[in-house]
Amino acid sequence: MGPLQEPKVAAPPVKKEKVVRYRECRKNHAARIGGYAVDGCMEFMAAGEEGTGAALKCAACGCHRSFHKREVEREAPCDCSSVTSPQC
Repeated sequence: MGPLQEPKVAAPPVKKEKVVRYRECRKNHAARIGGYAVDGCMEFMAAGEEGTGAALKCAACGCHRSFHKREVEREAPCDCSSVTSPQC
């Protein structure tokens, strides 16, 4: 048998949080007649508590969240180990 080896321990996963915002409603209310008309709802507002079915419905326009423009905001990593870094 070979020499004893230290068991390899995986590094804990780095948790990156994404901030997702839902903006203007894109539901075409005139699709049935061959036209294009949106309702003007500018931002999704959940109609209920997180984890419920109502959380997926917009309180302003009544549409499902999937009709609203999805934007993912990412935070840029900051190298704060540098003294001259202007970001910190």
